[in-house]
Parts: sequence; structure tokens; C-alpha cells
Amino acid sequence: MGFPKRAEDIIGLTAHDRSGDKVGKIGQVYYDDQTEQPKWVTVNTGLFGMNESFVPLQGARADGDTVVLGQEKSVIKDAPNVGHDQHLSEAEEMELYRYYGLKAEQGQGERAVGTERRAEPVRTGRGNGEATMTRSEERLNVGTRNEEVGKVRLRKHVVTEEQQVSVPVRREELRVERTPITGAERGAAGKHADFTEAEQEVTLHQERPVVGKEAVPVEKVRVGTETVTENETVRGEVRKEQVEVDGADERRRR
Repeated sequence: MGFPKRAEDIIGLTAHDRSGDKVGKIGQVYYDDQTEQPKWVTVNTGLFGMNESFVPLQGARADGDTVVLGQEKSVIKDAPNVGHDQHLSEAEEMELYRYYGLKAEQGQGERAVGTERRAEPVRTGRGNGEATMTRSEERLNVGTRNEEVGKVRLRKHVVTEEQQVSVPVRREELRVERTPITGAERGAAGKHADFTEAEQEVTLHQERPVVGKEAVPVEKVRVGTETVTENETVRGEVRKEQVEVDGADERRRR
């Protein structure tokens, strides 16, 4: 199949499944031995990318700095764990074809180009006395995810308390006033006054406190959230390759 990017261009890019979910980093690209076209890629999956799954490039496309694969993330993570020795045998490729439900193509296996995981020695074979080897190492890819840690519920209840309020009240009191009768008043009453008994009633009033209650709103209580950023340290084991030279004596090193 064709692909719009060279192998060395997509190695290390982030791979997403066809639904847009992030799967992992592209580790290796496997080319068809006969057509020289890229057919498979490996994607680092699992915790810290320690696992490597083979995914077909059929239906894949490049999208900026990402590669959108034609399979779902759950299918990719459970792919058969075939060898990662820079070459896919025909039997391994057939196993992958069966797992992904793809039609197998006739071929002699696939070879890997580029890797972030393994080193492949490259020898010149032309007698010039030089050899090169690519050394690789793993790196931690750390991200974050949101998860629920707790809930806060607003609830109100009624409590009873006693209050004392001073209220001014008024009352009527009896007051007796005696005033002398003037001459004019005496003449109007006549020369001789009759002795009689008399009685009059006076009604007294007073105010008494009357207690009533009413519910009135006094305040609003609102609960909100704010984001606080803090640093946490994570640890993980990573592997790296070391290059050693065997069988070279001191004179040849010079």
C-alpha cells in the first residue's frame, strides 16, 4: 500500500486510532520485501509504552504530527505479540492478517526500517574498515488524566434558638386631680348642695407584646471549584542500549 510519508518521517509520531483516541508512539516501520512499500508499524502501548503492537498501515493516514490508524485502540493493544527482530516472517505476517481480518498478500515477509527500540547493525561490506551501529534508549512519556476524587453536597437543616427582644409597651394609670370650685361654678350649682352618693367607672388600658414570626431570606451560599496546580514526581524503569567492541587489540585500535 502507499503512504504519504517516508518511514523515517513517521517514526516517533503519536498514533491515534480511527476514533481519535491516542494509542502510543510509532516505534518501527516494516516494508514489504518485494514492493518496498510500508505495510506495518509498531506502536508502543501499555504502561510507559513498554509493549509494542503491530498495526497494519492499510487505511492509515498522516495528519500533521500524528498518524491516524485504521483500527480501534482496544484491537491494537490485544494484537499478537510476534517477534521484533527487524524482520517479519511469512508465518508471523499471516498471523497478523488473520487477527485483523485482512486479506493476506503474497510475499516473503517484511523488514523493519528505523526503530526507537532496537539497534540494527549496519555494515558497509566494502572493505573500508568502518562499521556503524545505532544506539537507542527508552524515555518516559508522562501525561495526566482527570479522575473523580470526591463530591461535595450542599444541604441545609433547621435549628431552633432563643432570642430576646426589648419592646416598649404603654399603659394607662389612674391619676386623681382635685381643683377648687370657683364662685361662678358654685352659683351654678345652687345655694345648697345635696349630699348624694355617686359612682363612675374609668377603664384603664395597657399594651401587651404580641409575638409573630416570618421567614425572610438573609444570604446565599454558593460552592464552586478552582484549579490548583502542584508538582508530583513519577518514577519508572527505562532501558538503554550500550555499545561494546569485542575482539579488537590495542594495536588495531591505534
